[in-house]
Amino acid sequence: MAADKTTKILKILDTHYPYDGICFLHYNEPWQLLIATILSAQCTDERVNQVTAVLFQKYTTIQALAEADFAVLSNDIRSTGFFNTKAKHIIESAAQLLHLHNGQLPSDIDSLTALPGVGRKTANVVRGHIFGIPSITVDTHVKRVSFKLGLTKHTDPEKIEFELMKTLPEAHWIQYNQQIITHGRRVCTARSPQCGKCPLAGLCESAKHPLG
Repeated sequence: MAADKTTKILKILDTHYPYDGICFLHYNEPWQLLIATILSAQCTDERVNQVTAVLFQKYTTIQALAEADFAVLSNDIRSTGFFNTKAKHIIESAAQLLHLHNGQLPSDIDSLTALPGVGRKTANVVRGHIFGIPSITVDTHVKRVSFKLGLTKHTDPEKIEFELMKTLPEAHWIQYNQQIITHGRRVCTARSPQCGKCPLAGLCESAKHPLG
């Protein structure tokens, strides 16, 4: 990937999707973002926000979640999918935060990924939005669009993360996440990408070779 192409891509993203720093997932307390991100696995942010609007009124502290009844919590988050697994991870993560971190979110990647149900994607969302630590979050949109743009040749999320960290300037990491996710939702959708109206089409390998 030529540096000038990367610079052009970032300039276009900045023009069309000015970064506002607002997280797609709604939260008031840091721990709430962790829980919301766990719930977002295989679920839309819109659905998660609907669920957490009620959930965080019912469970107002991390201790309340640690002490939650498994069956009740599973039912509370049922509409997010994989609710039994998510409920188990939420209860266990909440308990671990209390016992090992005094109820506070750790900022380092190893401590975060040691929490049940927390992978690098979830950890990087927390690190970026709560602690302001430059992080690349590889969700389905970042994975798909970055590949189409030729910013990565990998398909494994962790390999994509480290490749993008080498390719993109660190100061752009957090906003790149937000910009590509927005672009992936509005224009470069998985089922029917709108290449004809895409501002990045001239730099996109997929748009140049649509059948390739």
